[in-house]
Amino acid sequence: MKDAILFIRRHRVAAVIAFLLVFPLLMPYQALAINILIFGLFAVGFNLLFGYTGLLSFGHAAFLGVGSYLTGIGMVHFGMPWGLAVLLGVASAALVGVVMGYLAIRTRGIYFSMVTLALAQIVYYAFYKAERWTGGENGLRGIQVPQMEVFGFTLDFLNPNVKYYVILAFVAVALWFVSRLLASPFGAVIEAVRENEKRAAACGYDVARTKLLVFVISAALCGLAGALRALHLSVVPIESLHYLLSGQAVMMCLLGGMGTFFGPFIGAGVFLTLEDVVTTMTKHWMAIVGTVFIIFVLFFPAGIWGTFMKKLEQRA
Repeated sequence: MKDAILFIRRHRVAAVIAFLLVFPLLMPYQALAINILIFGLFAVGFNLLFGYTGLLSFGHAAFLGVGSYLTGIGMVHFGMPWGLAVLLGVASAALVGVVMGYLAIRTRGIYFSMVTLALAQIVYYAFYKAERWTGGENGLRGIQVPQMEVFGFTLDFLNPNVKYYVILAFVAVALWFVSRLLASPFGAVIEAVRENEKRAAACGYDVARTKLLVFVISAALCGLAGALRALHLSVVPIESLHYLLSGQAVMMCLLGGMGTFFGPFIGAGVFLTLEDVVTTMTKHWMAIVGTVFIIFVLFFPAGIWGTFMKKLEQRA
């Protein structure tokens, strides 16, 4: 048992990717698997700030939405290739993260959360009013990914299986990057900031710069999730910037296990599967999902994956 735990921790990226490779076979249909993949990445980006650094943001929908919109704008208005448009979306989300992070890290606790929420609402309003570029209330439409030739194979994005594995390639690179970051000395610094900010500062670490850098990296990861979502949906709804998506990121992290590597994907899977099933039964699905969330927070405070790993460690 102990060897299994050590293997999972040492090869966590390979373990996650191996699971995600067969994940579509476990889902009732591919669209749900793709949504879980994208929102799992969104939750991973949020978890880097919340779970590992201890900063609760209510404004991460801004980065998801900016990544989506700038990817779509690049393709629709400027005719960019989709790969370059994705880079534009990620870079734009990171830039917004620099501005929001610079303003937000000056505060602490609930004030940090409220500042991020307020700044995200400003971003929402700006994109809502830029109707010429974003489509305003109707969202941005007309995002089309043409067929492409890769090593002699034709990849058609209209094929759900092809779309899933193309998106998985981006997610795999992002997960490798996050794993390397957490395993580096900088990863130890951000966890030190989470555990005791004053002691980390007394040890000579620049706490403000660390927070800002993590905030920007988190924004970039969420921007990548948004860019991939734009390619998946072929439209960018204005709801991509809504604060409810920020709340969903919080729920996914808590359900799966904040501060764990695989937890965000578990949380995204549980949340989106519940939403998909319950919405076919009642229009009051949010009440049921909220009740399930409260039960998990009360009885499984470490989240699903966090509780599972603790049980394994106790048996070992």
